[in-house]
Amino acid sequence: MTSTAEIPEFPMTRAAGCPFDPPPAARALQEETPLARVRLWDGSTPWLVTRYADQRALLADPRVSADVTRPGYPSPAPLPKGGTGIGFILMDNPEHARLRKMVTAPFTIRRVAAMRPAVQKIVDDLIDELLAGPKPVDLVEAFALPVPSLVICELLGVPYADHGFFQENSKVIIRRDARPEERAAGHQALIGYLDRLVGEKLEHPTGDLLSGLAGRVAAGELTRVEAAQMGVLLLIAGHETTANMIALGTLALLEHPDQLALLREGDDPALVASAVEELLRYLNITHNGRRRVALEDIEIAGETVRAGEGLIMANDIANRDPEVFPGGDRLDLTRDAHRHVAFGFGVHQCLGQPLARLELQVVYGTLYRRIPTLALATGAGKIPFKHDGSVYGVYELPITW
Repeated sequence: MTSTAEIPEFPMTRAAGCPFDPPPAARALQEETPLARVRLWDGSTPWLVTRYADQRALLADPRVSADVTRPGYPSPAPLPKGGTGIGFILMDNPEHARLRKMVTAPFTIRRVAAMRPAVQKIVDDLIDELLAGPKPVDLVEAFALPVPSLVICELLGVPYADHGFFQENSKVIIRRDARPEERAAGHQALIGYLDRLVGEKLEHPTGDLLSGLAGRVAAGELTRVEAAQMGVLLLIAGHETTANMIALGTLALLEHPDQLALLREGDDPALVASAVEELLRYLNITHNGRRRVALEDIEIAGETVRAGEGLIMANDIANRDPEVFPGGDRLDLTRDAHRHVAFGFGVHQCLGQPLARLELQVVYGTLYRRIPTLALATGAGKIPFKHDGSVYGVYELPITW
């Protein structure tokens, strides 16, 4: 039996000088045991599931719940009063399936593929602005944030002129050390903003995703609060994760020039698609893990997880599991990495993954070919990393060429 003193805190700290690798303590647990107790901010001790196969099995198991309001759920932070405001992502079926189905159509592979020319134009226009402007420049502010923000604003029907407002509030919501009242205020600000937009779409629909949600409100299938919550979820998820992947992926490639050369010197779409999957596997920008609570006793990896006990599926170490990804600490753009769990697994896997893949394919397939001399404008040791949030990345990335 592990003593209380020996239970490590979660999330764990990354090693200095290894910004792309999972915390050494988490990797050590993976080598030692498939399940380990970890301690959260509130003193609770859920199970950390360390290995790829067990994570996939549990994420697909109907005996575990994603409902953040259930007793025993290993919440990463205190819940704001009045709920999370995040909507269906933290619900179980059938309510999860009912709400998710209402926004599935725009994210199908066919519909997303049709957006490629528009995404390519956004990327090319922003690169034109980079090349015409002063240098050095912060890639985060000038490119990594605008690309997904422009795309998701167009898809949802949100004015891009308001991007500063929703980006600032979303940063508060995903900041790990934000106080509950700060997080609640950020949620409320965004829900109020999306509620107003839904109201406008009720009066003047424009064919975008929010107009579709407004139509469901008019038909009595959704409340305005539900529609606004879904809008908040899509808005945050649609720009935060992809923006961090663009900037952190660029830094990783600059630190691995042999791999960068594959993208810069080639024009094979299959290689670009492979590179996106490998960078998603290697970087793992979601750092809170997929969190669940057991609804009944479950036998897994030789242990019994009791009903009401929390589970954390740490995707960063699952995607480095040597049983599935030999040599997984090495970035290899030619690796077949498509089985990674960066987007989760099971019924709750990321709805927007086709769009994220498209945006990253366009960015990684365009930026380094159009700016072949792209380089860091400061030492790698001076780059500020986001160790304080649930989405990992860099606060800024000064570049030149």
